[in-house]
Formats: sequence, C-alpha cells, structure tokens
Amino acid sequence: MAVVETAAEPAGATRPAAPAPQGLLRRIRRDRVGTAALAVVLLFLLLALAAPLIAALYGRNPVEHYGQNTPGLLGDGGLPIAPNGGISGDFWFGLEPGLGRDVLTQLLYGIRTSLLIAFAAATVTTTLGVLAGVAVGYLGGITDRLFGFLSNVLLAFPTLLLLLALSPVIQSRLVGPGRAEPEWMQFLVLILVFSAFGWIPLALSLRASVRSLRERDFVQSARALGASGFHIVFRELLPNVRAQLLVHATMAVPTFVATEAVLSFLGVGINEPVPDWGRMIARGSEVFQADPTYMFFPGVALLLFVLAFNLLGDAVRDALDPRATR
Repeated sequence: MAVVETAAEPAGATRPAAPAPQGLLRRIRRDRVGTAALAVVLLFLLLALAAPLIAALYGRNPVEHYGQNTPGLLGDGGLPIAPNGGISGDFWFGLEPGLGRDVLTQLLYGIRTSLLIAFAAATVTTTLGVLAGVAVGYLGGITDRLFGFLSNVLLAFPTLLLLLALSPVIQSRLVGPGRAEPEWMQFLVLILVFSAFGWIPLALSLRASVRSLRERDFVQSARALGASGFHIVFRELLPNVRAQLLVHATMAVPTFVATEAVLSFLGVGINEPVPDWGRMIARGSEVFQADPTYMFFPGVALLLFVLAFNLLGDAVRDALDPRATR
C-alpha cells in the first residue's frame, strides 16, 4: 500500500491515500475478471432492489403455498409433478417440494436477506475494527499489549461453534417465552453474532499498519508542528489505510453471506417464513435424490454471488496497489 507522506506540507494538509472513485473504477475496468465480477455483483444488487417489482410483474410471491393450494402441482410426498422440479411457464424455476412455494421469488428475496445481513455486519465490524485498530496502533504501550492479549484470547475460541451457541442464547434473551420471534429480531441477532468476532482481523491488521505509520517522517513532522492527536489520527493516519479498509469491506461481505447461509442450513439462522438461501439448500439436500433441481438454483446463486464478490475484492486490492502489474 502506498504511503502518502506530508512532511513537507503544513500540518493541516494531507493528500488522499487512495485514488478517487473514478480512478478506482478505471483501474478495475482494465481487469477483465474484475469487470465481470463487478457486473455480476451489480446484477445481484439490482435484483435485490427490484425483487418486489419483479415479483409483482411475475405474479408470484415467496410465501404463498401454490403447490398446496392448486391441485395437480404436487404429487405424493409433496414433490412437483411436472419434470425438473415443476419448471413451467407459470413457475419459471419450479416449486419448493412440500410447501409448494415459488422458487424464483424465494431466490430474489433471499438475495435481500443475505445482502441486508452482510452489509450491516460488514459496516459494524469495519467501524469497530477501525476504532480499535487505529487507536491501539497509535497509543501503543500497555494499551497495545492488552489488546494483543485480548485478541489472542478471542481468536482462540472456535468461531463457528460460538456462532451456533450464541445465536439461540441471544434470541432467548431478547424474546420472552411463548412469544413469536419477529423477523427483525432474527436479522439483529445474526448481525450481533457476526459483529462479536468479525472486527478482530481488521483491527489487528490496522494496528500493525498504524504502528508502522506513526514512526514515519510525515507523522513526526506533524507532531513537531504541534498537531493534536485527533489531527494525526484523522488527517495523517486514516487516509493512509483507506485502501486497506475498502479491501476488507469488499472481502467481508461474501464471508458474511456464506456464514449466514451455513447458520441457516444448520437451523440457527433465518427462520420461516423469511426467504433464505441457506434454508433452501438445507431443504434441497433432504430431497436431492428425488428432486435435485430445487437445490441447484440456490446453490448456483450462492456460488456465483460469493465468487463474484471475492474476485471483485481481489480486483479492488490490485487497483489500489500501485505495485500491481497492469
């Protein structure tokens, strides 16, 4: 990552460390893989935003049990009678085995579920990581040693096991016995669980970067000119880690999407009737031998989504690295 030094400038002047958005997009467009990944990501975002409109034009919704309400759609055992999972002109991606819901609208609204949780968790973890990493890296001393010990302790916990254990515990604390859990509560619980540990890697990375930056000449010059700690952190240090933050946020989103799908697959994530890819894959695995089509669509969608975001993160990292080969 390039360091922007300001030793020869007044204390209040700092050049941006990361390229402007237009320059970043130009660099990404030079990478064919990055351009394709960006196009796929934008497509998923557009589908998520337009899901209600598409469902209205399509004439279906993700919660109605079409197969149970309309005779002739589901056969014995709740499996679609039509071939390929019930794909037809009325149900473009087929029907869900058992409940008979429309697969296409479940996929569209499942994008909204995954993106809402992933973006919210990425925002919280990035904020916590910045606050902790930059503060600890700048202060150093006993604060740095205590933070290093605390981070090692937290990282020693088996993360997936804790996610599985904490999710129902938090739900039971927030919802009284005998009361139905509201939909917003399910989202809040997952965001809190992800945020509990997701900020640590970024904080450790920023801590190391800031420890190095605080000894550079431009920071020492700012101190010599009487700059306050607030000015040094926000005007000298943070601009030099913006690229690091952007790459982390881009890579965090697919991680949270995949983790949320895993939790829902295991039964501790998003519950009915909220559409969710992980729960669709779990149901698809139960009926895979009789109806492999139902597992195919959410599996491919999740694969494309996570792969595209990961490739976009690589493209962003390369675009922000002036040493990368073009």
